[in-house]
Amino acid sequence: MRMEQVLSRENLLEALHRVERNKGSHGVDGMSVSELRPYMMEHWHEICTSLLEGTYKPQPVRRIEIPKPNGGKRKLGIPTVIDRFIQQALNQALTPIFDPGFSENSFGFRPNKQAHQAVRKAKSYIKEGYRWVIDMDLEKFFDHVNHDKLMHLIGKKIRDGRILHLIREFLKAGIMENGLVTSNLEGTPQGGPLSPLLSNIMLDPLDKELEIRNLRFVRYSDDCNIFVKSRKAGKRVMENMTNFLEKELSLKVNREKTALDRPWKRDYLGFSFTYHKEPKIRIARKSIQKMKQRIREHTSRSHSISMEERIKRLNQYLMGWCGYFSLADTPTVFKNLDKWIRRRLRMMIWKQWKKPKTKIKKLIQLGVQPYKAYEWGNSRKSYWRISKSPILHQTLGNSYWSSQGLKSLYRKYGEKRHLFD
Repeated sequence: MRMEQVLSRENLLEALHRVERNKGSHGVDGMSVSELRPYMMEHWHEICTSLLEGTYKPQPVRRIEIPKPNGGKRKLGIPTVIDRFIQQALNQALTPIFDPGFSENSFGFRPNKQAHQAVRKAKSYIKEGYRWVIDMDLEKFFDHVNHDKLMHLIGKKIRDGRILHLIREFLKAGIMENGLVTSNLEGTPQGGPLSPLLSNIMLDPLDKELEIRNLRFVRYSDDCNIFVKSRKAGKRVMENMTNFLEKELSLKVNREKTALDRPWKRDYLGFSFTYHKEPKIRIARKSIQKMKQRIREHTSRSHSISMEERIKRLNQYLMGWCGYFSLADTPTVFKNLDKWIRRRLRMMIWKQWKKPKTKIKKLIQLGVQPYKAYEWGNSRKSYWRISKSPILHQTLGNSYWSSQGLKSLYRKYGEKRHLFD
């Protein structure tokens, strides 16, 4: 492949549409996605010339941190929109060359591949009797990718020196944090369109090694699970793969987090499994805890918004969450979460009413007998306890929240499972 193919009109237009569609934050130059098209129309000739001549210099990425589900922070490097556009064009041209050679057990950031397929594959291994799992953890993988090893792997299929030079320039572009730019001697910062493809190229030798050894595995980016039939075999494989990753790929394995355990005691991509011979996919406890925390935020009185707007935001989050986790084989979880969410909303309303006089008035308006309204309006029971009381179940029950537009996780789960089946 040559640089001229990367810069073809068709490839560039598709890259531009994707960058505009994905939106995203600005880079170190402050340029927004909406400014990209006018800028390119005015300056494309000089940018194109520098790319063809191999003199293009990417700008440093802007460092931001986002919270990780298990605590801590994940560091992202946000390229400028111009660099995102060029990376997207590169990604589109390189993917058809590299992707067909990747393992069928690699599911992350690939065309027609998704996390659900990886989870289903893991379930099939457990069903076949591979009931021990090695959960490999690469320590800060994206920060420790060896540039020379990565470029060597890319160079096996790409001969155009301009493309290789451009990719290396992106790798070492540097990172701006707190106004200071530091050089980037290793790693491929997460945040750019090219990074996922580069990570798959870097870890493809691991996949090939696992296949040569006839091992059952699933990999989603740097999340790799290897399934074996015994603890003894697991110890041997874990030691061998750790040596391979550190010696052959110069990657660092986190020995504290890498574990050999039963699959139902580990999480994978937000899911886990039951211990039965016919295992079921279930939602990991951490995923439910994280979801409940988000619901607490959405139902907090600190957000002074109307109930209509609150339910609109809540529905948006719930339907997205259910769209992913409806792969689980545990419908009761969704039914119980519906109950818990309605209880949270009842508690929030009870808190908003504040004074006993207001509570009595509101309960009577909802059809409660005055003597009952007086009894509960003056109750000193906790907010959470009252939210489960018969009086609020009667007045603010399922039909009430349906009339307010609140969507049901359990109902959505049923619709999604029908599509899966």
